[in-house]
Amino acid sequence: MHLLAIGGDALLLTLLIIGPLIAFYGAYQLVGDLRSVPKKKVMGRLKGRMSTQGGEAAGFNFEDLRKQGPEVVGSLGQMFSKFSFTERLQTTLEQANISWSASKLLVNLTLVASILSALLMALQPSLLAAAGGALAVFILPLFYFAHRRKKRLNSLVRQLPDVFELLSQALRAGHSLASGMQVVGNDMPDPAGTEFSRVFYEQNLGLKIEEALSNLATRMDVLDVRFFVTAVLIQRQTGGDLAEVLDKISEVIRERIELQGTVQALTAEGRLSGYVLLALPFLVFGCMLKINFEYAELLWTHPTGQMMSMFAVVSMIMGWVMIKKIINIKI
Repeated sequence: MHLLAIGGDALLLTLLIIGPLIAFYGAYQLVGDLRSVPKKKVMGRLKGRMSTQGGEAAGFNFEDLRKQGPEVVGSLGQMFSKFSFTERLQTTLEQANISWSASKLLVNLTLVASILSALLMALQPSLLAAAGGALAVFILPLFYFAHRRKKRLNSLVRQLPDVFELLSQALRAGHSLASGMQVVGNDMPDPAGTEFSRVFYEQNLGLKIEEALSNLATRMDVLDVRFFVTAVLIQRQTGGDLAEVLDKISEVIRERIELQGTVQALTAEGRLSGYVLLALPFLVFGCMLKINFEYAELLWTHPTGQMMSMFAVVSMIMGWVMIKKIINIKI
């Protein structure tokens, strides 16, 4: 016990030392970003684009023009940028239409998690509470980003039939494909208007329309969008009536949306069962706190109760994932 107390004091002292250092590092980065002039960033990108190697000009990098978040400076940000998880997080942020840099976001979350862990250890020396607080700082924003991404992609799928009909009518009226993209971007709300406007601006800057559409399919990662992009690429190579192809794709997507609604109605009972089973332990725990607080507090004060609480939470999460897999029918 004496050794455990010494170890806890050493861990607390370490966190109290590391926390302010990380806070100072984050404040230093923030001040540096605020003092940076946008003109210097633009000039830096232009110099990078116009740099030569071996006497030949370097290729134009459209990714720099399409980059939404600010570039990350600092060793910690550079370290995060090398992880594959950071690239997937950046894709999630773009799909959720959040103009943040994934590397800088991870740096800020690390800063907040370190400060929160130090505060929890100072208020109540508990390694479990400090680790749980730090883990929550990372998990809760990721859940929010995933929820926003899913909501936006579902909204895009519901808009696609109207988008393809509008694009088909624009083609029949004499517009080119790129001009039709502009019409969709001007007339449709987000997310369809935003994404198709981005395709138009990319090709307007010099990128081929095929590459701009391929970027759209990669960026959104929606099966219906890939159908559309594949049909357009094939039509531009072999010829044919693109307006008629778009009408058929629109009809297929409408039927898929209708079938998906039917499946959602049939699986409503399973989803409701999952919600009830997930909420029931928390309701019982709340009742126990009201009826017999001394009995319930053993779940977070006693070591065995802490292990039981962790096992219960993990079991509930696993059960919820299994129910989601069962009722999630691919169409």
